[in-house]
Amino acid sequence: MYLPKLNAETDPGVIDRFIRDHGFATLITVAGAAPEVTHLPIELVKSAGERVLEGHLSRANPQWKDLEAGARALVIFSGAHAYISPTWYDQENVPTWNYLVVHASGTPTLVADAPGLRDILTRLSRRYEPGSSPPPRFAVETMTPAYYDKESRGIVGFRIAVDTIQAKFKLSQNRHDADHASIVAKLRQRGDENSVGVAAAMEVQRRP
Repeated sequence: MYLPKLNAETDPGVIDRFIRDHGFATLITVAGAAPEVTHLPIELVKSAGERVLEGHLSRANPQWKDLEAGARALVIFSGAHAYISPTWYDQENVPTWNYLVVHASGTPTLVADAPGLRDILTRLSRRYEPGSSPPPRFAVETMTPAYYDKESRGIVGFRIAVDTIQAKFKLSQNRHDADHASIVAKLRQRGDENSVGVAAAMEVQRRP
């Protein structure tokens, strides 16, 4: 990823929170002539201080064979993004786009043991259907053994030990205070979720 130093986020805590807040990710592998791509929820787990990404694929999805072969995997976590109009500056300029994204890559391993796969599924379900939700609630633990066995045979679990990570938060860091304030105001005025999200991120990034 093209990553100017001005747009690079390096704080591990900020990066981990971003990954957890934007867990619906894009998994990319290249083992043949063309890349394989799947969009899926992925969970960040810390193991001995290292980042590990967990998830599962449908067994009908051929991408799991790339993971089995040990092909390196790239996982993209995308956040808020918004068009920035040059009319918001106090001088002539051109349009651009502000966005937040994290690229994490590493070597995957399949989770072949039943307890390991169950752990992955349990963590994912608890993440997105927490115990604080009003009933009825889905939980792996409440599935009948026969139904769980049937469904789990149709998926393949994986873990990716992350060895390379890049976080790019392109948030008008190159603009002077007046232009920066104007962009934030215009984004908030626009009012959609992405624009408001970028405005909030710009304000956080600009704080001393």
